[in-house]
Amino acid sequence: MVNMNLIMKQMQGMQQKIARAQDEIAQKEFEGVSGGGVVKVKITGKGLMSTLKIDPSLLNKDEVDILEDLVIAAFNDAKKKLDEETEGTMSGMVPAGLKLPF
Repeated sequence: MVNMNLIMKQMQGMQQKIARAQDEIAQKEFEGVSGGGVVKVKITGKGLMSTLKIDPSLLNKDEVDILEDLVIAAFNDAKKKLDEETEGTMSGMVPAGLKLPF
């Protein structure tokens, strides 16, 4: 027979590990770059943009669409790094086949 108290204790331990890992990731920043470094974006571990740096050489009103694309690319690069870290951190804590909403 399965000991429900033991299972509940194990689940609580796993929840605590996941909460600690989420807190650690939330404290980090992830930088994304595009255009060879002329656009840089930093996002928090919660996925919020905290910094945007644009090289002044890009400030040409005739190339606004290029600048917009570079900002999007830099943000997506930073978000990819956040997602990879989150997945790597959480993968060792969650039993195989269990999908959590992260």
